[in-house]
Amino acid sequence: MVKTIVSMIIVAIILTGGALYESNFIKRQFVEFDSLLEVLYEKVENETAIEEDVLSVQKNWLEKKKYLHVFIPHTEIKEVDLWLSESVTLVQNKKWEDALSKVEVLRELAEQIPKTFTLKIENVL
Repeated sequence: MVKTIVSMIIVAIILTGGALYESNFIKRQFVEFDSLLEVLYEKVENETAIEEDVLSVQKNWLEKKKYLHVFIPHTEIKEVDLWLSESVTLVQNKKWEDALSKVEVLRELAEQIPKTFTLKIENVL
């Protein structure tokens, strides 16, 4: 009986620690990504962005997603991939208004995706 209770407590501690690590890791990755998106947003808004600006953000994302695949669903990763790809083409073609809206969506995704992995009651139940 005592072994069972101790085992359950140990498992609960391990699971809680893992969940906290996961949440913190994901949050850090998206905070860094959003800071790059913020700079890109300003450049697109000022119509000074070039294709290399978006490609550098995309390269950063490709590095991050190697590790994020372990933690978040592939559909959310694919969504960011698609919006980034569209942003590259729109900046390349100097379609500033459309590019700005794509970067806005990317910033919103960078804010919302980590929220689904925080240790909150609505995410646990």
